[in-house]
Amino acid sequence: MPISSTTIINQVEKLTSIGISLSKEKNLAKLLEKILIGAKEITQSDGGTLYLIKNEMLNFEILRTDSLGFAMGGTTDNPITLPPINLFLEDKTPNYKNISAFSAVTGKTVNIPDAYCAEGFDFQGVKAFDEKHNYHSKSFLTVPMKNHENAVIGVLQLINHIDPDSKEVTYYSNHEQKLAESLASQAAIAITNYQLVNDLKELLEKFIEVIASAIDDKSGYTGGHCRRVPEIAVMLAKAISNTKIGKFKDIEFNEKEMYELHIAALMHDCGKITTPVHVVDKATKLETIYDRIEIVKARSETLKKDAELKMLKIKLESSNELKIKKAENEYHNFVQKINDDIAFLQSSNIGSEYMNPDAIKRIQEISKHSWISEDGKSHNLLTEDEIKNLSIPKGTLTNDERKIVNHHIVMTQKMLEALPFPRHLKNVPEIAGNHHERMDGKGYPRGIKGENLSIQARLMCIADIFEALTADDRPYKKAMNLSVALRILGEMKLDEHIDPDIFNVFINEKVYLQYANKFLETGQIDKIDIKGIPGCQTG
Repeated sequence: MPISSTTIINQVEKLTSIGISLSKEKNLAKLLEKILIGAKEITQSDGGTLYLIKNEMLNFEILRTDSLGFAMGGTTDNPITLPPINLFLEDKTPNYKNISAFSAVTGKTVNIPDAYCAEGFDFQGVKAFDEKHNYHSKSFLTVPMKNHENAVIGVLQLINHIDPDSKEVTYYSNHEQKLAESLASQAAIAITNYQLVNDLKELLEKFIEVIASAIDDKSGYTGGHCRRVPEIAVMLAKAISNTKIGKFKDIEFNEKEMYELHIAALMHDCGKITTPVHVVDKATKLETIYDRIEIVKARSETLKKDAELKMLKIKLESSNELKIKKAENEYHNFVQKINDDIAFLQSSNIGSEYMNPDAIKRIQEISKHSWISEDGKSHNLLTEDEIKNLSIPKGTLTNDERKIVNHHIVMTQKMLEALPFPRHLKNVPEIAGNHHERMDGKGYPRGIKGENLSIQARLMCIADIFEALTADDRPYKKAMNLSVALRILGEMKLDEHIDPDIFNVFINEKVYLQYANKFLETGQIDKIDIKGIPGCQTG
């Protein structure tokens, strides 16, 4: 029977509508489902199967049979349990016996009016299905799905064309075959686009992992930091989205924004790949490639050895017991003082304690001890550079070294701004590159005030600081208890360092505890008095 022009127009409109719908779909399961359901609709099919090729096999993705109420795969809760179909036999010859495999291997459409009368294909599996479900699979339309490179990526198989008037199962006409082939082509493009987008996404994420791994290999301390900061950042962003009161009650980050934040957090310290290792991993004040405290200790041993020789010389040359006794006492007192001084220097070499002016003065006095080198020259116990490093008030870095470390954020900005991020990740450089800025504009490197920073950049600042305070893998400090870290954060809020509103969310939504339960040692999670945290506003 000839097909009316009205029917053809309706079918073309449906085909166009399906094509538009496919181009917008971002979920693979829904995309595949739309392809099969759309194909069944425009060809008036009772059933159908959609396969994708993986590792030279056809994998069942979606199965539908309307008259049986049969649905597997896709968005259903019924997983497909059928084994994949091999495209090639054990002897590596093509599997031409299976109609779907034949279509995939040859790239040809197969239109069979009646499977029970067809020759050349093995329909034993189909007949077994029919017997089990009291069904009769008759007409088959099997169409290869070819991408833009003319490579077959899957197969669309339609079963039992239903005549719209008689409701009887009939064969697929040439017109319906062309419709199915047209849809299969659109479907292949949609699937390929989806896969390309996901491949690029995976490539970007793998690239980020490579950068993080490089930083990790360079410094295990920053590597751990790069992995944990994204966790806090995403937790805090979710808490802001869930807040129904206060400044952020109308803020809700969507899926794309959360992903953008995650990527930015992963890359927020990528510039550290350019920071010298001896600065990044400077565990003590005198450490360079090695800890120079050992050289100072060796010099002190020379001092003690020289004093011992002086004492022994007096004992050999003098018979005066008082003079000898005095020399021995002076020697023992000198050795004790040197030991005390070295112990003090070793303690000062650790950067976790604050150096007061008296301690710095003592370092300068100790440096005046002189020792004689092999060439007979006299040297102070400490060089000017060693005095400078040991006198660092807090931490292990000198001002020059701190500038080197801080320069990593400039490099992070340069690296990220040089990358052609896609539109949905366009804010990554701003979020990642501004996490050292302050609300009062006294941060670095750009001195941007808080009102000019995105919410994501501001929450990144808190995530970065909190991870650093509570981390137990830093060489220059002990891990802080939760209460101490929160007190310091509270003081930073009052000091206009961090965003006060985001800090309130961090406290009120117990983001700190969520993170602590996942990453901190049990001993670090102590009792928290919320009212005792500086600047804390509950509720």
